[in-house]
Amino acid sequence: MPDPTIEILDPGALTTVQDLGRPGHAHLGVPRSGALDEPALRLANRLVGNEESAAVLETTLTGVSFRATQAGRLAVTGAACTIRVAQRSVAWGAAVPVPAGAVVEVGAAALGLRSYVALAGGVAVVPVLGSRSTDLLSGLGPPPLRTGDVLPLGAPGPAPSAAEVVRRTPERVLRLDLGPRADWFTEEALDLLDGGVYTVGAASNRIGLRLAGPVLARRRDAELATEPMVLGAVQVPPNGQPVVFLHDHPTTGGYPVIGVVRSVDLAVCAQARPGDHLTLRVLDG
Repeated sequence: MPDPTIEILDPGALTTVQDLGRPGHAHLGVPRSGALDEPALRLANRLVGNEESAAVLETTLTGVSFRATQAGRLAVTGAACTIRVAQRSVAWGAAVPVPAGAVVEVGAAALGLRSYVALAGGVAVVPVLGSRSTDLLSGLGPPPLRTGDVLPLGAPGPAPSAAEVVRRTPERVLRLDLGPRADWFTEEALDLLDGGVYTVGAASNRIGLRLAGPVLARRRDAELATEPMVLGAVQVPPNGQPVVFLHDHPTTGGYPVIGVVRSVDLAVCAQARPGDHLTLRVLDG
């Protein structure tokens, strides 16, 4: 019997292969990459009996459709959406069977932005630097999916013995710790940052979440030497509008970082749509 595969029929606006990324290579100039909503990826994999680190499909806004060559099972988490298997509606947030030859249609996001499609066995494209993730900035990993692409799947493991209850309440708050360059900003800017309400910009992507709202004015006008950047860094360019660095962010930058979003809130960034309002909160200690 041939190895299981899926054939992409419609990749939607942007569908990529993602796992937990390739951390630990920033000193080589290699971004972390990986699923923007990591808890959703881990959950989807658990639902179908995969290791949490298995590669899945990350969709953006408009979903994806594909054909499965062999029988298997899948689960969709992250952004809520409709799912059809062989023209029959199936549940979101649960493991469902997929007959051989069936067409799977993952619909547009109804709540949130990115959905995660886990298939039993995981997407088994060739890893690069230990990860199967697509990196839009560096070009590492498989390119964004196109119609006609055929992706191999790994050998499925046993189905989980216990069900999980999936509840996702969308948050609208980003908690951050100040620094390392908070001293480059005025006291008024720091006051505006804590509790400031910002609108997600249309130019946001896997590299960064662009925010529009209260202007964060500097107290220092000097140029900042290029320095390392971390996941969740809130960089402030000269226009005073913050940008939250996400998983495909560059490893260095030249604008001051006023704070860093805590990792537990990065899933909020992953599911924020253009036009959504987010509140920033500065944490003490």
